[in-house]
Parts: sequence; C-alpha cells; structure tokens
Amino acid sequence: MTHNALTKNIVIIGGGITGLSAAHRLKELCDKNAVRLDVTVMDARDRLGGVIQTLKRDGFLIDTGPDNFVTAKPWALALARRLGLDSELITTNKAHRSALVVRDGRLMPIPEGFLLMAPTKLMPILTTPLFSIPGKLRMAMEYVLPTRKGINDESLASFVTRRFGREALDRVVQPLISGIYTARPETLSLRATMPRFLDLERQYGSVIKGMRAAGKKRKSAQTATGSGARYGMFVTFKGGLETLTNNLKDRVKDFRIAIGTPVTSIEKINGPASKWRIKTKSAPPVEADGVIIAGPAKNAAALLGDVDPVLAKALSAIRYASSAVVHLGYKRKDVSHPLDAFGCVVPITEQRRIIAASFSSVKYEGRAPADSVLLRAFMGGALNPELMALNDSGLIETACQDLHDLLGIRAEPRLAVVSRWPDSMAQYEVGHMERVADIRRRVHGHPGLELAGNGYEGVGIPDCVRAGEQAAESLFTVVQE
Repeated sequence: MTHNALTKNIVIIGGGITGLSAAHRLKELCDKNAVRLDVTVMDARDRLGGVIQTLKRDGFLIDTGPDNFVTAKPWALALARRLGLDSELITTNKAHRSALVVRDGRLMPIPEGFLLMAPTKLMPILTTPLFSIPGKLRMAMEYVLPTRKGINDESLASFVTRRFGREALDRVVQPLISGIYTARPETLSLRATMPRFLDLERQYGSVIKGMRAAGKKRKSAQTATGSGARYGMFVTFKGGLETLTNNLKDRVKDFRIAIGTPVTSIEKINGPASKWRIKTKSAPPVEADGVIIAGPAKNAAALLGDVDPVLAKALSAIRYASSAVVHLGYKRKDVSHPLDAFGCVVPITEQRRIIAASFSSVKYEGRAPADSVLLRAFMGGALNPELMALNDSGLIETACQDLHDLLGIRAEPRLAVVSRWPDSMAQYEVGHMERVADIRRRVHGHPGLELAGNGYEGVGIPDCVRAGEQAAESLFTVVQE
C-alpha cells in the first residue's frame, strides 16, 4: 500500500462497530472541513462489522451477536439518524414488555418496577412469590440504611448485598447483570458498570428514595413501563442490526478497506513528527501519521508491547470472556409456554447451563415466519467458560435441554444456528476506572495513537460508537496540527 506523502495518513485497526464509527466520523470531518485524509481500515477477519452480523435463514432473521441498542445513551441513535436510517428503526413490540426469571425450575415474572438492581414499587415486591418474607423485609430496610463511607470502588455483589440483602442478589440482580455482562457480580466494578446506583445512594441516602425521585421526574417523558427495564428504550432495525454496519461500510467505501489483514506489530518512527509503522502478515508495512486501535484491549496490548511495555501491561490486565449464542427456531404450536415476555434470565443458583434466553420473535417483529418463533440462548461467559469447549452440536443440545424444560417445548428445532464470540466481552472488574485512567494517561504520551473499543468506557453499541467517534475527533485534531 502506497500513500501520497502530502496527505496525512490514518490507519484504523479493527473494522467492527467501533472502527467503522471512527472511519465514518473521519469522513464527516473531512467533508465538513474540506480536508483530505488517506484512511485505511484493517481487520484480521474476512468481513467488516465485528460482532454485528445479520443472517436470513428459512424465513428467520437472525442477529448473531447483539440484536438491539439502547437509546438512553444517544450516540448510536444519533449516528443512525445522520445516516438517514430513521425509517428503518423499530422499537420493541408493545405487548409483553416484561421479563421472566427462573425460580425453582419455573419461570416467574420479575416484579414490575424492579430496575436492574433496585425495586421502585412497593406492591409488586410485597405480592411476588419470588422473594421470601425475610427477603422482602431486608429489601425494605434499604430505605433507612446508612450510606457507605469512603470512595473505594466495590463490586456489584457487595453493593447489592449491602443495600438489599443476599436474596435480592441471588434471585434477580445476579441473573439480570450476568445477562448483560456475562460476568459474576462479585468481580464487576460498581463504578464502571452501574455508577448511577452509587450516585443515588450518595445523593439521596437510599437507592429506593433516589429511584422514586428520578421516576417522578421521568414520568411525563417515559414512553413505556415494564419489569426490569424501560423496554421502549431498546431499538433495532427492520432488517437487523447489520443495517447499521452496512450503511457505515457504504459511507466509507472511498477509504482503503483491508480485510483478512492481521496486524502483527506497531512501531513508533523516530523523527520530528509522530509517525507510526504498521506491519501485517500479508502486505508491506504502512506508515501513518495516526493510528486508532479499535478492538479488544488485549489486542492493543500485543501490538504495543515494544512501543510502551507499561501501557501494554495495563491493557493486558483487562480480561475478556468468550460467549456463544444458540439461535433456535420452532413451530409456535410446539412451544407450550405463552411466551408472554421478551425473555428470561437464569440465576446461577438454578444450576442451568444457559445464562439467559431472548424470545426474539416476541421482542421484535419480522424475526420469524408467522407460524414460528425464534429463541436465542446465551451461554458461556465468565459464568460457564467450560461450555465453550463443546462443539456446535453440543451447544445446541445443551441449549435445547434447558429451553425445552423451561418452555415446555415438545419438538426438535426446525432451525439451529450457533454463533461463537471468543474473547469478545470485556470484564469491568473492581478498579477498572483507575486502570482505564492510567491507560489514558500513557496513551496521551504518544501523539497520534488512540485506543477505542468495549474494553474501556462502556460495552454497549452506543458506547462503542462514541468511543470510535471520539478517537477519530482527537486524531483529526492531532494530524491537522
């Protein structure tokens, strides 16, 4: 690959949603400022899009990785609108906006108003059989418990048991949180994953008081109610999430796209200006004025070992978990459960093999033929890493065992697709914010280098969009100086 010496060159390593968002933002900045940049997007895989992929099989529409994003964090929605995709966006179906949890082998509704880590409504908690009387009393005590002194980070498990008791953690919070992060609450950082609850405790002296106060402020603007979350905040595209990445790819088609191009190392070139040399397995080295490493922190660690060993060590401390999604299609008549929710979560105490299941064709329209249903089972993660050693048939059989038992399914699936995502989910362990602050300080000492991805300030699609765009904006400023 050769470059015009008079044009600033930027290389983006990683073509997932983060890298594509960075490339698109550079395109926007170039157009706005009438500036030309020579941009190359490299990815080791044979396709762009990362974990976002949509398949169409036998009338089913399958998002093999994430299948939606939240609008409460505005960056993905704002990007979709700038791409002109408003008409393609759909929200969750208004019917059955609730979630279920497994308790003693049966599916039970999560009480209305239980928002991730805290109950906000009294009567649903008092009347649910999900908790024992002592468990309910312990949760009610949160209203008057003293706040924690000190500023040290703590785990999600520590926070929930301290404020609401062990039963709340084991029966609802753990499965809800693990369904999001595929991690154990005992290791997850409260400040890095759910800082809002920490802020509520500090501001109001009680999470329940704070949630109720926030609820009153939000009530007039709230578009939907339900248990576990405000489901109207979850959106996707009629044709699946790949609509977003396909449009991003189309917008940056004038840039160099190098798929199937694993980067082996990055070197800093000594000289009056910050320059970088990117080496790959399959092409001559590329020299660049700026580099964005848009991918897992562990990949960045491997590439930057010679550039900055201290930075590489800090990056390698961010761990990742592998997961799998098993997509199963059934005739509706073969599933006896009413599927009157968007899905279910499974506590560790139930000793099942799946972490959670999503009823995709209930959640969003157009995901299955009219006489069929599409289910997604989530497996592996930090909870059951040993399952990743199973072959596809083993994963399908294991998922079917749990779902057939829980949902009363009396037939084999008419469709089964396995999606594996090795080392894809960053684990925001206690102390994560401090680690990221140290990483950012080290990166600041290397002009022309930016790191972005789900390993730093957020794991969701909106977080990755923001990370990619911020990296692009920072680098655009540096290379123009």
